Amino acid sequence: MKILDKPIITEKMTDLGEKLSRFGFVVNKDANKVQIKKAIEELYGVEVVSVNTMNYAGKRKSRYTKTGLINGKTNATKKAIVTLAEGETIDFYSNI
Repeated sequence: MKILDKPIITEKMTDLGEKLSRFGFVVNKDANKVQIKKAIEELYGVEVVSVNTMNYAGKRKSRYTKTGLINGKTNATKKAIVTLAEGETIDFYSNI
């Protein structure tokens, strides 16, 4: 099972990373906090202090087209906010 899907790179999360050593990730819906902590420590080689998770339900969407109204739904996601030990950091831009 793939635990980490992608990092959350927004202005708000970048600011939290610089000030408080907190980084956000979109994770698998079935992953728990222990699995997320282990995956981040193995992938990035950092010490994780705590993991907070949030479940987001999918939103209903509709749009009008030539053929009529189309209804759909976005996928449900799970996000994890990871707090690292003092002095630790993750550089997402190093391998670009």
